[in-house]
Amino acid sequence: MFCVGATKSGTSWLFDYLADHPECHVRSIKELHYFDTLESKAFRQQLVVQRNQMARLRDRLGVAKGAQHRRAADKMQDVLDWHKVLKERAENTANYLGYLTWGMDRHSLVADVTPAYALLPIKRLKQMARLSKETRFIYVMRDPVARLWSHVRMLSRRVCDSADALASTCNVMMERVLQGQKSSMTERGDYEGAIRRLNAAVDPAKLLIMFMEELLTPAGVARVCAFLNIDYKAANFAQPVHVGVSVAMSPEHRDRARAYLRPQYEFVARHFSDLPENWRRNMGEARL
Repeated sequence: MFCVGATKSGTSWLFDYLADHPECHVRSIKELHYFDTLESKAFRQQLVVQRNQMARLRDRLGVAKGAQHRRAADKMQDVLDWHKVLKERAENTANYLGYLTWGMDRHSLVADVTPAYALLPIKRLKQMARLSKETRFIYVMRDPVARLWSHVRMLSRRVCDSADALASTCNVMMERVLQGQKSSMTERGDYEGAIRRLNAAVDPAKLLIMFMEELLTPAGVARVCAFLNIDYKAANFAQPVHVGVSVAMSPEHRDRARAYLRPQYEFVARHFSDLPENWRRNMGEARL
């Protein structure tokens, strides 16, 4: 199974849910970035990411004890194995699948949860869809304004020197987005583009497109399990994953974001009749 996005739309929560499911074999690295690395040839960048992860894990292994030490050791093994795949700096689907399935035992599902795959061209998505007879894709959408603001907060936190400066950093970054200077961030929320590519590449019976607002409910989890042909397992909705620091968006930026993102609201509304309430509210309040 591929979960291909969207960014900041519950994909980490879904990754953790599947990793804890008895029928799923999910190795501990979320966002392998294998297929987008093949497209961009940015192997060096991905190798650096994994080497940095190794360094952090070595530090953790030096002080961790008991269950924490075992988890860190397992993660280190996953990182070392994935580093070997990337070191080839070439396409090798057999090694990619070998990494995913190592230790699979009797599990029925393996998964690669990488939101960046939503930006891949149709030809690459078609290749991914042919990896097995039962390859399936999940694409999760979140209210466009909420998704964008969460993305802004995440990236601002990475570059911000202090918590005190976070709000101003978020506002500066949001202003740049609304002026069209940060297209990479809005591309991650381009539901229209992603859905058109996925529809062109994937058998409709093997593609699940859903709202994050639905995913984080018992009914949504049941829908995912049925789609993946695994037994329903109750989820812990009280355990948020990667929730950013709370920073309020200014009313001006909220109004402008609604208008800026209105094409996304309108596209989704044309193709999905049962919009969540927060989508309807933001779409209705957008000022043209």
